[in-house]
Amino acid sequence: MGATLRAVRALVLLSGFHLLSLGLLALLGAIDWVVWLWAPAAIRLKILFVSALLAVPVVRGMFMLRTPPDDEPGGVLVTEADEPRLWAAVRELAREVGTRAPDEIRLTAEVNAAVSEDARFLGIVGGVRRLYVGLPLLTGLDEAGLRAVLAHELGHYANSDTRLSGLTVRGRVQVTRMIEVFHAKAAHKVAKERARQERKAEKRVARGRKAKEVDTTGVGVTYRTMAKIYTAYGRLYLRATHSGARRQELAADLAAARIAGRDATARALRSIPALDAANDHYVSSYAALGTEFGLLPPRGEVFGGVRHLLAARAEELSAMSEELPDAPVSPYDSHPPAAERVARVEALPDDGRAAEPSGPALAVLSSPQDALAAVEDVSLTPEALRMRRLDWPDLVHEAMSARVAQGTEELRAAAGGAALPALLDAIDAGSLWEIAGRLPKSDEASAATGRAAREFARPGLRRGLSALATDELLRSGRAHWELSWSGPATLHLPDGAAAALSAALDAVTADLPDTAPLRALLAPAAAR
Repeated sequence: MGATLRAVRALVLLSGFHLLSLGLLALLGAIDWVVWLWAPAAIRLKILFVSALLAVPVVRGMFMLRTPPDDEPGGVLVTEADEPRLWAAVRELAREVGTRAPDEIRLTAEVNAAVSEDARFLGIVGGVRRLYVGLPLLTGLDEAGLRAVLAHELGHYANSDTRLSGLTVRGRVQVTRMIEVFHAKAAHKVAKERARQERKAEKRVARGRKAKEVDTTGVGVTYRTMAKIYTAYGRLYLRATHSGARRQELAADLAAARIAGRDATARALRSIPALDAANDHYVSSYAALGTEFGLLPPRGEVFGGVRHLLAARAEELSAMSEELPDAPVSPYDSHPPAAERVARVEALPDDGRAAEPSGPALAVLSSPQDALAAVEDVSLTPEALRMRRLDWPDLVHEAMSARVAQGTEELRAAAGGAALPALLDAIDAGSLWEIAGRLPKSDEASAATGRAAREFARPGLRRGLSALATDELLRSGRAHWELSWSGPATLHLPDGAAAALSAALDAVTADLPDTAPLRALLAPAAAR
């Protein structure tokens, strides 16, 4: 579908919103006319009042022609002086695609690249063009893959996708506004009625009478009905616009394959879902590992450290790239499934460009580390920027040690805040199962007695004692956590200590507790 037809479709869909609103106003007017002619005066006034309440938001929504102002563009703005190689590559690709180069390039913290355009007058007049390039994306691509991604984004400019997005967004915003307004009015009416009934119930109780159950069934039904009507149109709107968006993505893929090469484009399309999953895992398991305790990795590593994970798990990521998810497309998806996109590109004729040499994509930046640090500065919250920075090995050790200490809190509380030596003394004095009884427990465990109660309590007791013993070993320097990019962090204990600790915990939590093995294990080396 050409740009002209897409513009006509966007205008028709936008006009449909206004036609729907006019139809609803006409329906309300017809109901008012019938009521005025035939209904009794008391009912007439009530219906007219409700009709006016419903008509006001409809009229206001029709005249809210301006979309809300966009947020300030995110990311770090880089000039040609800052990143000459990146700008040169983008300008060259824009010429090959046959479109005007962007006016701005911004580096972001996402596994993504995107374009936008501040078009005016319903997309007739172009505006400022911005290209957003995610640095985590660059960490997992080579230069050929980066060229394919950039050519894809510039293809959206060539197809006028960004110019016409303003029309699409305007219609989506107006429909969403109407739905939100009617739902808010319905919720307000329900809350008001609930409060009225609760006050009435309180008065009945004060007079010694039984309070009636609060029932708001049917309250706000007219507002919810109006919301359902606009929701139905909103679904139609999304289905129509997103089907067009999926076609635009496929057209941009073809532009990328023509400019950057078939194999480089297919390889990039395969890599991006795996990179996205790897980055999510990296952020949750590495970058954010110590945020709960006020710790962050070195500056530039919060978003850049994912490259260590990618290097250590290259084979795993390669396998993920080969097994693309092939979920059925939803009418509301803005992008086709990755498997479909890759299959379409790989079905193109061989262009003989498979063996072209290509270095890492990050190499297009003048100073990748400085760029990563700058993106951190604008992406992290002020609270995060004030956190203590540690090298990766120290960060993993301190964060994991803090988690172990956190795991001791329940047993410490049950023991009245006692440290491990005092707790062992209490166990020797016969207080083990009394302390275990104060630990949090399920309803089933709470109802158990005798032997069953002990069996319910034993796992939690053992878990807490294990955390206390491990915490003691970590604090004394006889244990430490080791960073691993290929798997979870590893706890290193002295030789033979792991088996000895397990046996000592079994002894402490036995029916006849024996604390001697655990005391011996935790005793300083000189004492042992």
